[in-house]
Amino acid sequence: MRYAMIMAGGAGTRLWPMSRQDLPKQLLPLIPALDGGPPRSLLEISAARLDGLIDQDHRYICTGERYRDVIMNAMGPDTPSAFTDERILGEPAARDTVNAVGFAAAVFAKLDPDAVFVVLTADHLISPDELFRERVDIGLKLVEQDPSRLVTFAIKPTYPATGFGYVEQGAAVRTLDDALIDDKSVAFSVARFVEKPPLHRAQAYVESGHFYWNSGMFVFSAKAFMGCLERHAPESAEGLATIADAWGTDDQQRVLDDVYPTLPKISVDYAVMEPAANDKRVSIVGVEMPVDWLDVGSWPSFGETLTPDKSGNRHGAASTSANTLCADSSDNLVASSDPDHTIALLGCEKLIVVHTPDATLVMPADRAQDVKDLHAKAPDNLK
Repeated sequence: MRYAMIMAGGAGTRLWPMSRQDLPKQLLPLIPALDGGPPRSLLEISAARLDGLIDQDHRYICTGERYRDVIMNAMGPDTPSAFTDERILGEPAARDTVNAVGFAAAVFAKLDPDAVFVVLTADHLISPDELFRERVDIGLKLVEQDPSRLVTFAIKPTYPATGFGYVEQGAAVRTLDDALIDDKSVAFSVARFVEKPPLHRAQAYVESGHFYWNSGMFVFSAKAFMGCLERHAPESAEGLATIADAWGTDDQQRVLDDVYPTLPKISVDYAVMEPAANDKRVSIVGVEMPVDWLDVGSWPSFGETLTPDKSGNRHGAASTSANTLCADSSDNLVASSDPDHTIALLGCEKLIVVHTPDATLVMPADRAQDVKDLHAKAPDNLK
């Protein structure tokens, strides 16, 4: 059976001061609705993207336990997304992505020994949805036909990013029904998996034309993924197996709270995908995802979701041109969570201004990656 897990546990510190510990970026109503309706959260958009692909009662969210009530209020049984309490996998502590994926795999394998699941993140904006669903369906079929396959969805790079993993394109993948024979632009064996290379290496990868970005979206057999953990991340495998044994019993929460915080903190890319390239029991397959793909992890990337005015200024969240005054100013991003507060810019260029009731951020746009360092210096009541 098919399942889906949306990872929604990121802290979103590069979207501070709007993203906070109690309401991180994936839950903020930031993204403008195309139909003119109220802005939606990244998590809502990620869940809706699964419509027609995964049955609603087979969709799960993995997030911090502290966000359970917020998610249930926004996406509970009475909403179109309709997530039930038992389909929120609440992490008692953040232990990076290999344990989030392993948590889901352990639960799915217990519920269904033949479970195949897609891993998505609540950071991405993707369009068109129809092409996304088509390629995810191909990935699911590839794993259903051969559970030893680990599928990663690949994005053609547009610049030498150092914050993404890369996959090297190998030979075309032949499916059991011969649907994808010799079409390397759809599915290919991954010759190599490289996590977050330095700039000079990323430049060489992009120039070669044989590398893709690893999107952070995957398809796995739950059983095969647990096998990979046993071989390459045995401490995580042992702890997650203990959690799975208690799942559905009266001891479920106690065991989860006791064991999960002890798991080694490491990403799925480092812990599984890189060593799996040399693991003869599995094969890594890339499925090209030829979509418009935006990882909304910073204020400049959020700005790309907004339509600029004639001077290149962008107004987002509760901020509109009605409560932003821009004179002799261009190429600025203004975001506010207070529609009654006016922000005025005079003679400003390439600034990012973010206003909340208790904090205001002003910075040059080219310093946006440093917000994480600034966040670390903020008092606890502003984090």
